[in-house]
Amino acid sequence: MAAGAAVSAASCGGSGEPVGRGAAPRVVVIGAGAFGGWTALWLRRRGARVTVVDAWGPGNSRASSGGETRVIRATYGPDAIYTDMVVRALALWKEHAAAWDDRLFTETGALWMAGDDDDFAKQAVPILRDRGVGFEELDGEEMGRRFPQIRPDGITYALHEKGAGFLAARRACRRVLDAFLAEGGAYREARAEPGAMSGGRMREVSLSDGSRLEADVFVFAGGPWIAELFPGFDPPLVSPTRQEILYFGTPPGRPDLAEAGLPVWVETGERFFYGVPGSENRGFKVADDARGAPFDPTNGDRSPSAAAIRAAREYMEFRFPAMAGAPLLEARVCQYEQSPDGHLIVDTHPEAENVWIAGGGSGHGYKLGPALGEMLADQVLDEREKEPFFSLDRFAA
Repeated sequence: MAAGAAVSAASCGGSGEPVGRGAAPRVVVIGAGAFGGWTALWLRRRGARVTVVDAWGPGNSRASSGGETRVIRATYGPDAIYTDMVVRALALWKEHAAAWDDRLFTETGALWMAGDDDDFAKQAVPILRDRGVGFEELDGEEMGRRFPQIRPDGITYALHEKGAGFLAARRACRRVLDAFLAEGGAYREARAEPGAMSGGRMREVSLSDGSRLEADVFVFAGGPWIAELFPGFDPPLVSPTRQEILYFGTPPGRPDLAEAGLPVWVETGERFFYGVPGSENRGFKVADDARGAPFDPTNGDRSPSAAAIRAAREYMEFRFPAMAGAPLLEARVCQYEQSPDGHLIVDTHPEAENVWIAGGGSGHGYKLGPALGEMLADQVLDEREKEPFFSLDRFAA
C-alpha cells in the first residue's frame, strides 16, 4: 500500500463507523509510547472512539520509548514471529515517515558480530532468506576488510542485514500522537489507575486529576509501570531494570564512524554490546544489553555510573580503535520493561475480558510498535484471534 493511500484511508475513516457490528466502541489506551500510541492510532483509523492517557507525555524521559534512537532489525535467531513482525513494522515505518515527511527511519544496515560460541544470528538465516530479507554472511577476516574501522579480533562470523537501521524514538512517539489527534482522537495527560473488575469486565479508570473515564475496552500499555498497575501476578508482568546509554564524540572528519559509513552493530557472546553510529547527531551510541539492577521508573536516579562508562569505553576502544580517548558527550539512564521470559505480553486480563495488557518489550519491543498496534487493534475489535506466543497462559504454574 502506498503511503498516500494509507493516510487517505485513515483520514476518511476518522469519523466513520468501525469495522464490525454496532456503534463505535469507546476505548481508553493507557500509555502513549510505542505500543499504546500505535494501538490508539490504528483503533481510531478503524472508527473507534479513543482516548489516550499518559502521565508525562509521549516519549518522555521516564518512558521506555524515550531517548533518541532504536535499532530496527529482522534478525531474531529462531523466533520467526518477530522477524515477520519486523518486516511488517519496517514497511509501516517507511510508509508513515514518507506520509508525515519526517525521517523516522535511517537505513544503515545492521551488523551482527559473534565468536565461535554464539549462533543466534546463524539461526536466523533460513528465516531471513524465506522472508526475502536481504543479508550477507561474512567471516571475521572479510568483515575486517569491508569495515576497516572495526577491529575483527575474536569475530569468526558476521551477518550483515542490509535493509536494517535505526528509528527516531522520542520524536516518532510525538508524531504518532499528533497523527492520532489530527484523525479525531482525544488525549489526557494524567496518571491512570485501573477501576474495579466485576462480572468479567472493567467499567472505568480513575485519573490523577480526580476524574474518571468510562469505556467499553481498556488497553494498558503502561511500559515499566504495568506491574504497579496490576499487582498480584506471580511472576510480575514486568520487572524494570536500569539500563545506561552512552554517547561518545567521534574524531572530526570521520564519516566512517557515523551513519554514512557504519551500520548499526551488535556483538553477542560473553557480553552483548550494541551501538548506533550518528544517532540523530548525538554521537557514537554504545550500550550494554546486560540486564541491570531493579529500577524505579518514576523516582529512580538517572545519573550515569562510573562503572558503566568504564565498561563501555573499554569495549568501544577495543572494537573501534579510532574511538580511543573519545569524549563522553551525553549519557542517559532508561529502563527495560523485562517480562519473565523476554517475550512480549499481549493478552486480556484473566479477570476482565475487556482489559488488554500490552507490554514486556524487554529491550527489543520499540521497533515492533506499528505492527503490534495494528495486530492489537484488530484483536480488540474481534477481527483477529489472540496470538498464543504472547499469551499470559505461558506464565501459569
